[in-house]
Amino acid sequence: MAKKQAEDARLAKLTKICLALPETTRRTHGAHAAFLVRKKVFVYFLYDHHGDGIVGFTCKVLRGDNARLVAADPKRFYMPAYIASKGWVALRLDVGEVDWEEVRELVSGSYQLLAPKKLGEKARDPRFR
Repeated sequence: MAKKQAEDARLAKLTKICLALPETTRRTHGAHAAFLVRKKVFVYFLYDHHGDGIVGFTCKVLRGDNARLVAADPKRFYMPAYIASKGWVALRLDVGEVDWEEVRELVSGSYQLLAPKKLGEKARDPRFR
């Protein structure tokens, strides 16, 4: 019987952050994962998406913030395929030291943009940070 491969440590940490938010779930697709609030995806974890060699995650940000983040730090932030035009940005988790507090803030912001209003308000509670 084949030995189960250990989960990527970055995905494990991102999972802990995402699943701490109210009514969230995780769906795994091979090496990728999607995090949902009810039925809406608010974060994607991507591992070598279409062979790009990048490990990162994508999240929704306020209009125009994706371009500002990429312009400010193009080594870490990039425009994700397919969804950048809808206000999503990607942060690399494979370059340098990961600032997990920054990840937590981006995840929380994306959740608040996509969750039903009452859940978004609930997520502002410090217990979910």
